[in-house]
Amino acid sequence: MNFDQLSLDPRLVSATRTAGYTTPTPIQEQAIPLVMQGHDVLGLAQTGTGKTAAFMLPILNRLLATKPAKPGAIRALVVAPTRELAEQIHQAIRQLGMNTRIRSVPIYGGMSKHAQVQQLRRNPEIVVACPGRLLDHVGDGSVDLTHVEVLVLDEADHMFDMGFLPDVRRILRLVANRQQTLLFSATMPYEIRSLADSTLKDPQTVQVGHRAPAETISHALFPVPERMKSKLLMSMLEQTETRRVLIFTRTKRRARDLADMLERNGHNVTALQGNMAQAARQKAIDGFRGGKYSILVATDIAARGIDVTDISHVINYDMPDTVDAYTHRSGRTGRAYHNGEAFTLVAELDELQVRAVEKVMGERIERRRLDGFDYQGYPTDAPEIRTPSSSSRWGQPRRGARRPSGNSAGGYRAPSAEGMAAATNAQQTQHSAARPAPHNAQPAQSSQSVAVANQRRRGQRYGRSSAS
Repeated sequence: MNFDQLSLDPRLVSATRTAGYTTPTPIQEQAIPLVMQGHDVLGLAQTGTGKTAAFMLPILNRLLATKPAKPGAIRALVVAPTRELAEQIHQAIRQLGMNTRIRSVPIYGGMSKHAQVQQLRRNPEIVVACPGRLLDHVGDGSVDLTHVEVLVLDEADHMFDMGFLPDVRRILRLVANRQQTLLFSATMPYEIRSLADSTLKDPQTVQVGHRAPAETISHALFPVPERMKSKLLMSMLEQTETRRVLIFTRTKRRARDLADMLERNGHNVTALQGNMAQAARQKAIDGFRGGKYSILVATDIAARGIDVTDISHVINYDMPDTVDAYTHRSGRTGRAYHNGEAFTLVAELDELQVRAVEKVMGERIERRRLDGFDYQGYPTDAPEIRTPSSSSRWGQPRRGARRPSGNSAGGYRAPSAEGMAAATNAQQTQHSAARPAPHNAQPAQSSQSVAVANQRRRGQRYGRSSAS
């Protein structure tokens, strides 16, 4: 099948060719006809499957084929959880609608409200918005949603994770006269299922690559002690043929420090993390997309907001906290059904998370050893941690169950984590003082907390800063 066979307006078909689209992806092939027929749609799809075009092409087709109930009214509203994703969707609309006069306005925080008001006064047909800033404009009277015909809730599970569901429900009441609702989510927790049941009318369900990472991505684990991660990363970048590389860290501080270290070692690199102003964040993304930087070091804010098709490698410097986070990180490569590789640097205490990912993938991830790298006797055959038979998301023990001991992996004691500077200078004095627990710390239930407790019992420093 090609786009000519989807009954799209010729101007849109021409734009797909200009954008380099050849044939529809599975979600586009399934969703576009359903949306064009006017159905509410529940889409379950991972990032990198082409879902933005799957809902935007039929919406653009609708706006071209029908007249508005009120001239100058906003006819389509797309709600997204992050600034990066909102901007990405806005750019996709501009690209797909290049041969039309349809206008789109992005609305999100971190940018001038006055400038956004000026754009809204130009009567755009489409608004792409983050919930908080959109409701600010509604409260100011600068945006009127009463004539919205189509509502899209994109990355609904991420909006739930970020606490946006109350705002989303307020927005739903503001667009009560809409004719069609499209809800897209990578996962389907109870809260999103409940939202879908109360929002969608007789929906058609489209499911592509649900939860498991895309098949175009190959995965590999590189077992390594925490203190040697930076050196191993440097050696990997030197030995691996790459195009663009996206590296994920668990914290903002690590992202900054790792980017600084790579830059000092001659790499064209930039960082992307939550403390940056919106202009700086967009500059980093544009520089990475445009080729100014070949490496982007990011926290998970970037996992759902970067649309670059030629990322050849995703490297998890830190193991992600959940299976879904792993899926969204790795989904930054292998996009548009191109091949990509996802590498993860894993320490001994990451084994529980690894097993959870492998369970979803249905296979054991390959463990690799980097040729020529001095592991200093570290057992790179990935020692196993025995887990209780009854477990939750990460296989953590039941309440009251005995936690794994600090030397559960064949008597091996994991080395302490070091700062980024220490990773690049083996002679630097290492600190061994344990970091005190936050004042509001709760009893450990996740494997991450178990890991911290084990490290503290050994009197070692774990090396985490505040989460992104």
